[in-house]
Amino acid sequence: MYTTPKGAGAAGGPRKITVPELQARKQLGGASGASGTEGGAITMVTAYDFTMARLIDEAGVDMVLVGDSLGMIVQGATNTIPVTMDEMVYHTRAVARGLGRAHLTSDLPFMSYQASPAQAVENAGRLMKEGFAESVKLEGGAEVAEHVHRIVRAGIPVVGHVGLTPQSVHALGGFKVQGRGEDAADKVIRDALAIEAAGAFAIVLEAIPPDVAERITEALSIPTIGIGAGVSCNGQVLVCTDLLGMSRGHKPKFAKAFAPVGDQIVAAVAAYVAEVQAGTFPGPEQTYKPNGPAKPALHHEAPSLDEPLPLDLWH
Repeated sequence: MYTTPKGAGAAGGPRKITVPELQARKQLGGASGASGTEGGAITMVTAYDFTMARLIDEAGVDMVLVGDSLGMIVQGATNTIPVTMDEMVYHTRAVARGLGRAHLTSDLPFMSYQASPAQAVENAGRLMKEGFAESVKLEGGAEVAEHVHRIVRAGIPVVGHVGLTPQSVHALGGFKVQGRGEDAADKVIRDALAIEAAGAFAIVLEAIPPDVAERITEALSIPTIGIGAGVSCNGQVLVCTDLLGMSRGHKPKFAKAFAPVGDQIVAAVAAYVAEVQAGTFPGPEQTYKPNGPAKPALHHEAPSLDEPLPLDLWH
């Protein structure tokens, strides 16, 4: 049995950002170069658990995405393909409990919507009903337009995703920039237009040339949210661990660490290890008061194995 997250629309709590408000950012001139909370660019950050969601929400982010990137960030997989619907529901529900203001959108994972529009509606409904999502995101262009249309017709807001679509990593030949050359650029633009026509209220543009992203942003009446798509989009999204400098190994070109939190975590844990080994942690300030004066320990001589146990040891 599930309950509504505390603080999500609670009386006296922070005002929730709504789909119409996000859509209005486009008409208000919201772009990555704009300023101001009401009319400025949309900010989106990924989160996968309650603690991170609460901190991101406190910082004033507009949208939180529970991405199927959790397969790589949380589970250590090499791509997003293994992520299941049950895992997306679980993480979305945890993130929902940490949000009071930000709009929550969640990814439909690989093969949770591709088979048919009916499958797409059913699983989008699960993210809303069981995961407390406020919208869903799915990858693809014209080939999933009918799926988007059917989800929207069911009353579920949709965020599209074109350009580099990580669920198609094998078909694309890797995590590569999309839209290079006029034909490829035209395809990305057509895909974006198809998703808008199907009823999506916003669309993510991933890893495409900035001039192509600018053309799409100008052509659409819905907000564009870029990741590796330049500054002309109506908003930007980053993976939380990239933003916080927690990632190790290869980092995409578009990632920027705004704080060296990863190094700080390593330093903090190393300091903890050193204090425990030195016997300086826990100190008096981390220790509860004793019940009373220390009593001398009682000592018993160990009985010989050849003698019967004395009865007083049992009392």
